[in-house]
Amino acid sequence: MAALNYLHKLAERRRFGIKPGLEKIRALLDMLGNPEREMAAIHIAGTNGKGSVAALCDSVLRCAGYNVGRYTSPHLICLNERFMVNGQPASDEALESAARPVESAAIAVEKDLGSEVTFFEALTAVAFILFRERGVKLTVLETGLGGRWDATNVVVPMVSVITRIALDHCAWLGDTLAAVAAEKAGIIKPGRPVVCAAMPDEAHAVITSVAAEKRALLVDVAEAVSVRVCKSGLGGQTVQISTQLRNLPPVRLPLAGTFQVENVCVAVAALDSVTSCGLEIPDEAYVQGLAGVCWPGRFHLVSEKPPVVVDGAHNPDGARALRTALKGCGIKSGVALVAGFCGDKDILALLRELAPVVKRAWAVKVPSARSVSEEETAGMMRMAGIGEVVSCGSLSRGLLEARECAANTGGVVVVCGSLFLAGETLRALGAYPWDLARVDENESVNGAGG
Repeated sequence: MAALNYLHKLAERRRFGIKPGLEKIRALLDMLGNPEREMAAIHIAGTNGKGSVAALCDSVLRCAGYNVGRYTSPHLICLNERFMVNGQPASDEALESAARPVESAAIAVEKDLGSEVTFFEALTAVAFILFRERGVKLTVLETGLGGRWDATNVVVPMVSVITRIALDHCAWLGDTLAAVAAEKAGIIKPGRPVVCAAMPDEAHAVITSVAAEKRALLVDVAEAVSVRVCKSGLGGQTVQISTQLRNLPPVRLPLAGTFQVENVCVAVAALDSVTSCGLEIPDEAYVQGLAGVCWPGRFHLVSEKPPVVVDGAHNPDGARALRTALKGCGIKSGVALVAGFCGDKDILALLRELAPVVKRAWAVKVPSARSVSEEETAGMMRMAGIGEVVSCGSLSRGLLEARECAANTGGVVVVCGSLFLAGETLRALGAYPWDLARVDENESVNGAGG
């Protein structure tokens, strides 16, 4: 199929990390007629939770009757997931149509500037072209890595959003919370509000300073949104939310985990902020949108007998949130862990966060060229203090044995370590929510991502 030729070419441009500067993406978009200027945006950066916040904002806005485009990364299985229009992944045909002009423009920009357009820069341009072709005027954009030099940072959004910050991608973003926060705060624009999630004081101070410097109204989520958790479990939770603008009735949220309560509050604060831009969002849209959000692979209960939870946690802060979520659901021990990792992660620190609740662990490879071997992962599991460890040659074996273990002991299976691993697990267990027809066809492109 012709679309795949273009997608393969874009995948070949893949470069993991950041090339400082927005010169190439701006030149690329200039050549394409600046499609990003034709749409309003909610722009989201952060270490953990930004994808969940994007999905929540998208769902509420669609329930309010708006035509919404959402651009996130990485994907679970299929590249199409990154480009959502009204809640559905873009078709191969739509991607082909958007990729054609981007490929041509990229060649011209590279000739003019003498520097290669990266995979993420090209995909960001594809997103803007795709949204323009579909008549989208309202977008929710997630940064790929960092913020200041991220390709999405060409927009002047209605509101900037910064989710909880932790140490991750330290080689690119810095090895202190202040340094990481400075990179994320690069999305703050003069005179545009910025929503700030709960985060360590060191990071919060940096964001507060940048907001003041740019005269951007700082919306502190902890002060702007009140929430009460009425009921919680592995399958979701019931929450009641209030702000200065609204007092919502109890909502059954399909996203489980205490960290998702925080993400819901961030999304509500962001959506309340855009009402100043003239967007009308009735209370019913909040209720319907929060209750109907689809964000798979994040503390996702995919089966119940025994319980299997799939989570994309891939850094120590994410693992800490995962463990807290398990505790909130009454799970303090007996976890059958299936885990695999990419090599750029702090694997040992992540495993040490989870080790106290793990009974037995299965080490597997991630479906990515950056995967750590199962033997190396198993070694780090033992170093983290996990007593019973199995090095598995396949994910299917690991899932089978972990489920048998959990069934026999009354425990819970937890799969984590990589979003790519989460995606493969959802596919293996028949829990992937979108059309799988294109996935096998696009398999060689799927491994490319952040």
